[in-house]
Amino acid sequence: MNDITATNAPEAARKGHGSLLVQDARTKARNAAETRFRRLGLVAVSVGMLALVGLLGSILSNGLSSFKQTYIEVEVFLDPAKLDKTGTGDLAQIAKVSTFGYAPLIQAAMLTAAQEAGVDTSALKPKALGAMVSKEAPATLRNYVLKNPDKIGETVAFSLLANGRIDGYFKGRVTMDSAALDRNVSPEQLVIADELKAAGVLDTKFNWAFFTAPDASDTRPEAAGLGVAILGSIYMMLIVLCLSLPLGVAASIYLEEFAPKNRFTDLIEVNISNLAAVPSIVFGILGLAIFINLVGLPQSAPIVGGLVLTLMTLPTIIIATRAALKSVPPSIRDAALGVGASKMQSIFHHVLPLAMPGILTGAIIGLAQALGETAPLLLIGMVAFVREYPAGPPDGFFDPAAALPVQVYNWTQRGDPAFVERASGAIIVLLVFLILMNIAAILLRRKFERRW
Repeated sequence: MNDITATNAPEAARKGHGSLLVQDARTKARNAAETRFRRLGLVAVSVGMLALVGLLGSILSNGLSSFKQTYIEVEVFLDPAKLDKTGTGDLAQIAKVSTFGYAPLIQAAMLTAAQEAGVDTSALKPKALGAMVSKEAPATLRNYVLKNPDKIGETVAFSLLANGRIDGYFKGRVTMDSAALDRNVSPEQLVIADELKAAGVLDTKFNWAFFTAPDASDTRPEAAGLGVAILGSIYMMLIVLCLSLPLGVAASIYLEEFAPKNRFTDLIEVNISNLAAVPSIVFGILGLAIFINLVGLPQSAPIVGGLVLTLMTLPTIIIATRAALKSVPPSIRDAALGVGASKMQSIFHHVLPLAMPGILTGAIIGLAQALGETAPLLLIGMVAFVREYPAGPPDGFFDPAAALPVQVYNWTQRGDPAFVERASGAIIVLLVFLILMNIAAILLRRKFERRW
């Protein structure tokens, strides 16, 4: 056959017929177009991967340092002459000593630690030496004394946060040249910091407080943490999960299995599709108008944030659930009805278990989308500066709180470079939460997946 085709190929070409061995112009153009499309697709994928790598690289390079923090190990003498002037041990009198009263104790402890380490501090005044410690340190000492008033008069070892500039120096964010132009740190302080680090007085270690501490003021970036924001996000996700999942699944089952097909249900379906495409800030305006102005719920509370995010997540869950219900073959319903099951039994005993992987996947993707939303939370006041932890549920749902994406927004608005580092670290934490939620969606889908 090949020999015949090869022999007759020139004759077929002369007669105007195509040959299987010779590509005509049309075939060449089609093959060239396919090759170009493949190359363009490869270029598009490569550009997308490069953009992703660049984005992750930027976030990791700026944010990984936030998981480490510089601490100064000192022994502080809790002078009773300053902390308990009456000598009675009365906690009410001790509480009257403000954080300013603890600053001299920190300065003396720093001077003693430097002298014991053999570090020459003559180039710095005691106040400048004490300024190497974070402004959070006096509050740390005061809280310790109020909890342990019996320790007054003793020398207690503390691990105190270093100043943000000192911490930034060991992370490469601050240099000798920049310190010469910075009023918050001096090159002499950096030189002494190097000597203290060599002597073991100053150390950089993992920053557990980044996950547990509340936010801090603009002058104490080294003390800022995600504790309140993480707790606020968890509270909101609990509200969204408890409201959006049952409401979304119930609405989907009714619309897909029980609702009559008429203009009213068509209108509902169109509105659900439209709500899924509405910008999230519109839901924030709705939450502000209804839940805060009309109902009177407190601003910056997880209950309001959870309700707003529930409204935003419901269309996504309804659409995903309906798609999962449609994917179940009609023969499953017919077989259940054929053996005597009722409509309700056929749905809840047969259709719903088979649609469960798609339902769970849609619900978790909706929760992940809600976790990363910022715009609606800004409108309901969750941008407020909150240092107090919300109480346990259910009372904590009505206490002021922050959220992870809003905390990122807050930190990027502050001028200190240390807050930019904190913001990148918070983005990493948020991405980890999102990755874990997507992994959970994949695992649940595989666990409940059934084949028919």
